[in-house]
Amino acid sequence: MLELIADNMTIFWVVLIILFSVVEALTAGLTCIWFGVGAAAALVSAFFGAEIWLQFVWFFIVSIAALLLTRPLVRKYVDTVKQPTNADMVIGRTALVTEDIDNIASTGAVTVGGKVWTARSGDGSRIERDCIVVVKRIEGVKLIVEPATSADLNITE
Repeated sequence: MLELIADNMTIFWVVLIILFSVVEALTAGLTCIWFGVGAAAALVSAFFGAEIWLQFVWFFIVSIAALLLTRPLVRKYVDTVKQPTNADMVIGRTALVTEDIDNIASTGAVTVGGKVWTARSGDGSRIERDCIVVVKRIEGVKLIVEPATSADLNITE
C-alpha cells in the first residue's frame, strides 16, 4: 500500500504543478507561482525516491523560500502604483459652495479649480451657499466636503 502511494506521488506533484500553473494563468496577479515551484522541488525529490514526508518538507520549504525571496522584487515591478488623475488633484483643496449642500435632498455644488462639481457633506451636515469647504475625497463624480477651518485657509488669529 505504502509503495503504491509512493509511486503515485510523482503523479500527485505533476498534477499540483499543472493546477498551480492554471490558477496562476487565470489570475491577474502573481498568486500561486511559488507553490508551483515548491511542487516542482517535491517532484524532483520524488524522482530520487525521497520519503513522502520529505517530499512535503521540500514542497513547503521551497515554496516559502521562493515566496519570501521573490515577492518583494515581484511587487516592485508588477504592482501598479495608483496614478493620481486630474480629479484627484482637488482633494485637500478649498472650494466655494455654489449651491446649498444637503445630503438628504441630494443637492449641492461647489466650484474648485474653475470647475463646478456636485458635492455632498462628509458628516451629513447642511452647508450653506458661499461657504468655503475643503475637499476630503471623491466618491464617483461627487466631491465629499467639510466646512473649512482657519487652518485650512492658512489664517492666523
